[in-house]
Amino acid sequence: MSEQELKEAVKVLKKESESIDRAASQLGKNFSQALDILSKPKNKIIVCGIGKSGLLGKKLAATFCSTGSPASFLHASEAVHGDLGIHQTGDPVIFLSNSASTPELLFLEPIFRKRKGKIVGIMGNADGPLIKKVDVFLNSSVLSEADPLGIVPTASFMVSAALGDALASGLMKRKKFTKSEYARTHPAGQLGRNLLFNVNDVMHPLSEIALVFSDTLISDLVIEMTKHPLGAACVVREGKLLGIVTDGDLRRSLMENKNLLNMTAKQIMNAEPKTIDPSLSLGEALSVMEEGSKQISVLPVAEPGQDKLMGLLRLHDIYSTGHK
Repeated sequence: MSEQELKEAVKVLKKESESIDRAASQLGKNFSQALDILSKPKNKIIVCGIGKSGLLGKKLAATFCSTGSPASFLHASEAVHGDLGIHQTGDPVIFLSNSASTPELLFLEPIFRKRKGKIVGIMGNADGPLIKKVDVFLNSSVLSEADPLGIVPTASFMVSAALGDALASGLMKRKKFTKSEYARTHPAGQLGRNLLFNVNDVMHPLSEIALVFSDTLISDLVIEMTKHPLGAACVVREGKLLGIVTDGDLRRSLMENKNLLNMTAKQIMNAEPKTIDPSLSLGEALSVMEEGSKQISVLPVAEPGQDKLMGLLRLHDIYSTGHK
């Protein structure tokens, strides 16, 4: 990339950032009024637009849905050909239009009114005819677009997107929307997995773990770890955890002692291993495994304050797409 191209890229980013800052400075009580309209508990939000605004509308509807505010995108052109059925009496509407003069939205406005739907407009032209048609106007105007020609919906698109995100965030605050609720709408994502699942949901049970005794020869320990390839062997006595031997422990011990295979588990095990509570969430377990300067890739699972071994958790298990 040439120096001039880099300058142009930086210019675009700065223009978009400055446009969002300008929009933020213009927010007033109208923003709270918009939240009043959109926060009706028994209604869903209808996001309506066309063209680039339509593409943004799909994104905003998805954001509302995932953050506790049921919403649906309605394409302004398809609305009059049957899709208008998604709007029910009282459903609030968001109009997206940079020009504030989109003919399709002007046509739909009286229809939404007959259905008792109040309208929030995110629009970029304070003089457009739609301004007088909406209940609340959020100004997404920009001094200039960020592209070289100054005509492509770039800065204006980003401002409208930011205002939509601000509305979604405001609704989250009003509804006291929690991380746990967010996780329930994202059960397949890593964040949802970290919040919804606990250690005991994904840990490996004793039947899948390499279990050895303190006097087990390393040669036999390696065989057990090969049968149960989880990256570690747990040293136990009468079900209680005495220590752990990891793949890393084996490699380090081999470098220090050529007669490693004739040694016992007790001689190389970590006699004070960290353990993890089975009731912790995967997110909490991840914090334990990644805290400090050295990442832990495998942890014995035991009840707090007890030595009784219950299972084994690997870092891989936290990030795995499935669960037991």
